[in-house]
Amino acid sequence: MKIIVEKDYEKMSSKAASLISEAIQKKPDLILGLATGSTPIGTYEELIRMHKEEGLDFSKVTTFNLDEYYGLSPEDDQSYRYFMENTLFKHINIEKENTYVPDGLAKDPNAYGKEYDEKIQKQGGIDIQILGIGRNGHIAFNEPDDELILSTHLTGLTKDTIDANSRFFDSIDKVPTKAITMGLGTIMKAKKIILLANGKNKTEIMGELLKQDKVTTNLPASLLLLHPDVTVIMDEEAAELYKKNL
Repeated sequence: MKIIVEKDYEKMSSKAASLISEAIQKKPDLILGLATGSTPIGTYEELIRMHKEEGLDFSKVTTFNLDEYYGLSPEDDQSYRYFMENTLFKHINIEKENTYVPDGLAKDPNAYGKEYDEKIQKQGGIDIQILGIGRNGHIAFNEPDDELILSTHLTGLTKDTIDANSRFFDSIDKVPTKAITMGLGTIMKAKKIILLANGKNKTEIMGELLKQDKVTTNLPASLLLLHPDVTVIMDEEAAELYKKNL
């Protein structure tokens, strides 16, 4: 696991975008795994700048998103499809048919999850997967539990995650309680993983994750310790406890 600490959110985002840009230039038909939430927005903004000012070409890139709220249509302004369209896709030259976000209206979500995983494998697997991390150590919507499902599946969200996501909604009552998410098995098959973390609210969980010498389903992100190619990029606030533990 490679650990990079940058001065602030802007520097963290720039570093992540530069790694993605380098990978696209080496492999124009890159398969890119994407995350939502506030953490990767700066990375996406920098990729947009690189596209507009430096000619970074996304025309052959294929993307797969980690998750989607269950019960929300793609047109819902709180859906992750809507988020991705407005935060990244419509600002770059990516083909819409090459952008995959789980279907929040799937009638049989677990059967759909199997199909989603099959699509990823048919494309040759994810080359780079972008991840954020929840305050409780979840990645995608794989919440702490006694067991973790490996494949893409329907899952319930914990109170902590619902509380954290409520800032994006008019009220906490409107936050979906379920989501379709890539499982840890799907995520771990990515050839390279970039984990992003910023801010004081991630200090404790990053300190806990990076001092781990064991894997536990009560800290889903700890499974990343088993992956052969993970780069963690943090700002100084998120890295505060990690640096104290060195």
